[in-house]
Amino acid sequence: MQSQKNAILFTGAVASITLVLAAPASAQEIALEGISIFATASGDANAFEFPGQVSVIGRDQIEDFVATRPSDVFQGVPGVVFTGGTRRAGQVPSIRGFTDDATLVLFDDARQNFVSGHDGRLFLDPDILVAAEVVKGPTSSIYGSGALGGVFAFRTINAEDILEPGQLAAVRVKAGYESVDQEQTYSVTGVQMSESGAVDLVANLGYRTSGDVELGNNTTLTDGNDLASAFVKGSFKLSDGLTWRNSWIYFDRADQNANNPQLNAAPGDDNPLVDRTALSSTVQSKLEFNPSGNDLVDGNVVVYRAYNEVEEPEVGTGRALTREVETLGFKALNTSRLELASLGNVAWTYGTDIYQDDQTGGDSDSLGGARGGVPDAKSNFYGFFTEAEFEFGTPGQGLGQLEIIPGIRFDKFESESEIADSFDETAVSPKIAAAYRPVEWFSVFGNYGEAFRAPSYNEAYAAGEHFVIGANPSPFIPPNVNLTNEFIANPNLKPEESEGWELGATLSFKSVIASGDELKAKGSYYENDVTNLIDLEVTGPNGACFSPFPPAFCSFPGAGGTSQNVNVTNALIKGVEVEATYDSTYFYMKAAYSQIEGTDLDTGEFVGALFPDQLYLDAALKFPAYYTRLGVRALFADDFTNTNDERETGTTNVISKEELFRAGYTTVDVYAVWEPKAYGLGGLRVDLGIDNIGDEAYEVVRKDVFEEGRSFKAAVSYQAPICGTEFCSR
Repeated sequence: MQSQKNAILFTGAVASITLVLAAPASAQEIALEGISIFATASGDANAFEFPGQVSVIGRDQIEDFVATRPSDVFQGVPGVVFTGGTRRAGQVPSIRGFTDDATLVLFDDARQNFVSGHDGRLFLDPDILVAAEVVKGPTSSIYGSGALGGVFAFRTINAEDILEPGQLAAVRVKAGYESVDQEQTYSVTGVQMSESGAVDLVANLGYRTSGDVELGNNTTLTDGNDLASAFVKGSFKLSDGLTWRNSWIYFDRADQNANNPQLNAAPGDDNPLVDRTALSSTVQSKLEFNPSGNDLVDGNVVVYRAYNEVEEPEVGTGRALTREVETLGFKALNTSRLELASLGNVAWTYGTDIYQDDQTGGDSDSLGGARGGVPDAKSNFYGFFTEAEFEFGTPGQGLGQLEIIPGIRFDKFESESEIADSFDETAVSPKIAAAYRPVEWFSVFGNYGEAFRAPSYNEAYAAGEHFVIGANPSPFIPPNVNLTNEFIANPNLKPEESEGWELGATLSFKSVIASGDELKAKGSYYENDVTNLIDLEVTGPNGACFSPFPPAFCSFPGAGGTSQNVNVTNALIKGVEVEATYDSTYFYMKAAYSQIEGTDLDTGEFVGALFPDQLYLDAALKFPAYYTRLGVRALFADDFTNTNDERETGTTNVISKEELFRAGYTTVDVYAVWEPKAYGLGGLRVDLGIDNIGDEAYEVVRKDVFEEGRSFKAAVSYQAPICGTEFCSR
């Protein structure tokens, strides 16, 4: 019955979206278009034709959103939600019900392995992006540990992405404002290319400041951020086919709010006020070798260092909490392209991926300075992978076109800490994907993959204080003592493992209503079966501790119970995703539908970073003669009823925290873009918009955590070309 229900939902969504898109709609870089750098090992895949769900969000669309934080970038991407509430400091991305360590984050080629219970993951300013990608489903065959749910990949700008034809250098300045939190944005970007194109240079400085957030339920959420960012990138063609790329991404955010910023509650005794600073610095160097005329060599070698630090001194107490994570990485690969006589072509990629995570935690109030739940620990990962992309035939000729992509990866990982014994494991992650395209306008695809997530050092070596649940009420033990819940290390944890499969289809038509227009649609049904899921098991204090005459052991650490990560849950997560676009000279429309279910196969309870059934629409009118685009976006979310009766204990991956019923909602945004190419105003861009124009009071991640209310947004940028040492006339 459930499979029939999902089939009906999928068919209905495809039909309804196709009917909607039969009306005219408008143009920009869209999620179904573009080249994906991260869906395949070779780094060169058409996102729409790839046999799996990949969304590529281009720079124009990022600017249309007037994106102020990474969560803005992924609006309308089916299967993606941000948990952690409204504050910038707490936002955490999820893919198809997986979050935290179960999704991988990449800044270009550098892994971002900082994971904290409440401090967010994406320390990045959207202004430096040329594109963002979401590769959905198990991808450990390429990326190893952590890619159970998929990959968030952020691609930074090059000079060639900014410069207009004929320009060799330019300066771009930008200012923006949004009313919901009084955020002001300022940035300046300078780019330069040599006349031969051998040198490509980029530099960016940005600053943002914001205050309290106005919520849709007519309340104000205490918040405030001062954010400084910098970005430097240089690419140098050293010889034929040899290019050296270097970059540095810097992010420094300061805010004063609750220690756990993911709740709407104001700071208090259980959630103290802190002066938080988040510092992120990513340096990477990449050597690319692709000599002309040699199809067997297309390789690259990259080394990187990603450093993330969060400091949280409590206001008024002097207590200071810190967490530092350093990732050192090395990756090398090569792609050989061969013609298989008259049968077809193959691109064969093979390589190695090695990285190390090193974490240090601190608590000024603890004995020895150790921080509970944030152990000093180190993990090493060694991976070897290979993938082939076979392509046979041509759509519309003979039997059509068949694409097959098999891949496999071997990983070895080890972790060590002074808290408990070290451990090591190995994992093998195979995957195969295939697409059959009998004609140009239609294809069917499917994929199967196995993925794993190694236990993090936070899970294996968690020790020390987890939380304090209140003073011992007995008058017979002076003075009254707090009952402290203590972490217990568990180095015997097994890796989480996932088996996932997906089936889908694509439709693509040209000149549907008007000459040159295009209609595309892609949808799929997926299932992920997860075993050895890691869950945080929390036990409470003995009831005698709360009696009028408690025993003496109630005064000792650990009397408040224990917390330990254990392998306990087997889960099934399944869902439907459909994404479609229509584009013409004067109209554009995008529609996206997503539905997800997550179930504990042992208990029947709901699990995962789940969300209600959603339909997203984005439609715009284009006025080419006036260089203007006017649009409206709407998100329709159904009631969320996949909730358990009792509070779920929080974890760091696919198990949700407290999930309570949340009412359905509809949000509507309007926007306008003016980008003149005449009147002497070339290089100017003006973005105006109103988000949540109806001031809807709605909840996304949990009950009583409301989202932003109505917000007026504006951004103005101007790019001036430079000739020599002076600005050029247009």
